[in-house]
Amino acid sequence: MANDIIDYIMRRKQELNAVIMAHYYQNPEIQDIADFVGDSLQLAQQASATSAQVIVSCGVNFMAESAKILNPDKMVLLPAQAGCPMADMVTPEALREMKRQHPQAVVVAYVNTSAAVKAESDICCTSSNALAVVNSIPREKEIIFIPDRNLGRYVAAQTGREMIFWPGYCPVHDIVSAGHVKEQMSLHPQAKVVVHPECPPEVIALADAVRSTAGILQYVQASAEKEFIIGTEEGFLHSLRKACPDKTFYLARSHFVCQDMKMISLSALALSLEKLQEQIEVTENVRIKAFRSLQNMLEIK
Repeated sequence: MANDIIDYIMRRKQELNAVIMAHYYQNPEIQDIADFVGDSLQLAQQASATSAQVIVSCGVNFMAESAKILNPDKMVLLPAQAGCPMADMVTPEALREMKRQHPQAVVVAYVNTSAAVKAESDICCTSSNALAVVNSIPREKEIIFIPDRNLGRYVAAQTGREMIFWPGYCPVHDIVSAGHVKEQMSLHPQAKVVVHPECPPEVIALADAVRSTAGILQYVQASAEKEFIIGTEEGFLHSLRKACPDKTFYLARSHFVCQDMKMISLSALALSLEKLQEQIEVTENVRIKAFRSLQNMLEIK
């Protein structure tokens, strides 16, 4: 049955001139069938460069919106209407109010935000390039960093910049505790600890390295070590094990799962390609403003 679905997906993809882009946190079978697997920055870069006429975004809503913002003339499909709790923690209305309180501030929006919020921002960032984005802003400028307070605090500590943090967070990463990590360290004393910057500061303080998902993969591939405690969503272990079959990985805590990222199945992907659903739309006035914020990010090297 699964092979029949996979055969259909591959055939239908060719008919539509479609490209399947999947985030590292997707189910293993979705990662395996995708044309490209990456983190938020890599997915945005691929979306801006693709020649495909249909982009199938296997992730959550804000990722599909970003693909549409960058490709207004292409069809963007999201096989399951998966949201992001962190993205929902900031609204354009609330952001406009903060901007009124700090009229000279530069708004840096984590890519984990809606198109409408990106439209109210000056520049986007991902966990891969947040340091470079913040360092690109003149030091005399005030910065509002939205919505992830943990990523914001990490960036502030690394850059020496004072920033105004939005009180948002990733519910999956934010509940990782120092106790969780210490328990894994005691069980696996030879393992290096590598965590995502969406984790709390007390977890980051225990880490040997703090990286985005793509950065964690690069770190592990370059390391001579053989064991790693990984502080991010469990779906990423699939890519790590494929890239480094000779190395062993342990999650920083049990049940490290983003349920929204797990909503897309092979059946949902096949149905999306068959019926061309769910199509993502962004109103043009919002898209133009949000495009500027994304493009400002993509121009930073």
